[in-house]
Amino acid sequence: MQLRDSIIDKYADIDDILFADGLDEAIVGFNAMSWQVVYCIDKCIEVLSRDMTPDDAIEYLEYNTFNAYVGEKTPIWIDTL
Repeated sequence: MQLRDSIIDKYADIDDILFADGLDEAIVGFNAMSWQVVYCIDKCIEVLSRDMTPDDAIEYLEYNTFNAYVGEKTPIWIDTL
């Protein structure tokens, strides 16, 4: 089972959850206190690099995803060290 499915199974009946389109493989967790899905930045780049160069993936993510605010449940983007 993917993490997205696990999150939906456990929490979706309580409240709506925001997911980033096409980045399910980059989900690394869920903050149940703030209802935010947590994504790994490196995994996001890896997923998008299948269809574009890594530099283009970073630019796309910075412009369209990382800096987008869609409300209190905007996903969290983390850099795993």
